[in-house]
Amino acid sequence: MRKIPFSVQILLGLVLGVALGFLARTNDLSWLTSTLHTVGNLFIQLLKLAVPPLVFTAIVVSVVSLRGVANAARLALKTLMWFGITALIAVGIGIGLGLLVNPGKGVTLDLGNAAPPKNTGSWTDFLTGIVPTNPVGAFVEGNVLQIVFLALVVGAAALLVGDAAEPFVALNRSLLEIVQKALWWVIRLAPIGTLGLIGNAVASYGWDLLAPLAKFTTAVYVGCAIVLFVVYPLVLILAGRLNPLRFFAGAWPAIELAFVSRSSVGTMPVTQRSVERLGVPREYASFAVPFGATTKMDGCAAIYPALAAIFVAQVFGVQLGVTDYLLIAFVSVVGSAATAGLTGAIVMLTLTLSTLGLPLAGAGLLLAIDPILDMIRTATNVAGQALVPTVVAAREGTLDRAAYESAGRRDLTDPEPAPLARPDRQDELSPVPA
Repeated sequence: MRKIPFSVQILLGLVLGVALGFLARTNDLSWLTSTLHTVGNLFIQLLKLAVPPLVFTAIVVSVVSLRGVANAARLALKTLMWFGITALIAVGIGIGLGLLVNPGKGVTLDLGNAAPPKNTGSWTDFLTGIVPTNPVGAFVEGNVLQIVFLALVVGAAALLVGDAAEPFVALNRSLLEIVQKALWWVIRLAPIGTLGLIGNAVASYGWDLLAPLAKFTTAVYVGCAIVLFVVYPLVLILAGRLNPLRFFAGAWPAIELAFVSRSSVGTMPVTQRSVERLGVPREYASFAVPFGATTKMDGCAAIYPALAAIFVAQVFGVQLGVTDYLLIAFVSVVGSAATAGLTGAIVMLTLTLSTLGLPLAGAGLLLAIDPILDMIRTATNVAGQALVPTVVAAREGTLDRAAYESAGRRDLTDPEPAPLARPDRQDELSPVPA
């Protein structure tokens, strides 16, 4: 299997998973469905197990390693700026597509059975989602944004303390190397995990649930496809002067895994490795990718809530005006951070609906098909999380363009060529003025 490229292994797992899922569904093989569910869930659990220590140690080491980089703050600001720009474009496409196809018109559903989801979003979640009440609880619950916050604070403190903090920093470097080694043992199981995840999705949901919501489902997939294969390539060409084909060749394993796992956080280790293989400096990637995994969600927080809000308004006979569409854009660009640490796009949707004054029960209408929609949403999220660091690094002159051009010709599971940079090498990391 080691001779077969990693992305091909995942594709083979996906095809076999679809076949086994279809077999289980058509023949009502509950034991096979249960087996696929167990295999897929176990893989996701293994991935998520490594995420908290990986995020914390990587960010602490990266903050300290940026000691000699004068433009570190500018990198962070530009990352946020591009998060906002691409999210605004994505929500614009979602709104435009919704107005074009009218996904809720002519849809007949039993509104009496619709109920608000258990998890709902609110603007107060923005603060409570960032600052933990208990540092240990952030790790136990796997709240990545809170872990990022803690790591940034600890890393900044270690940076200011200086030499006295070096033993602590050295410990984090060692832990980072250990976690990365163990994590890539798990990543090599991705083809088997893919088989279980996609197989369980086909066996459990099939396509029967899509019939009454076919127009809405198609609109979500089309909107995400436009962002993935039109908007992102244009951003790469115009903003980064980069070949989009090389980007997709390097980032495709992460996008593939995101599609089947439906978890940006679970895919984050693969996303970070893909971004580094595209030539983004590891010190920057280890900050931008974990941060993006919790706040950069063009699929879940931009395209989907825009289309879903229009769908719910049309189903319930509510007329939306220009102000409402501006509110959708505002919530999508600013509000995605308010859902960090919570579950799925449903929370983001409830935040959008409550801001517009639409019935929260409308979100309940879409719960049945949410797993199918979540596949393309998460793939779009992860592609955006890989895109922004690549574009920012290209504009700052820190992108290794030779690595970028050869990313698709190197397997993702190959050993890393170099360890994380030490603080005494920071002169090599200073960005070239754009």
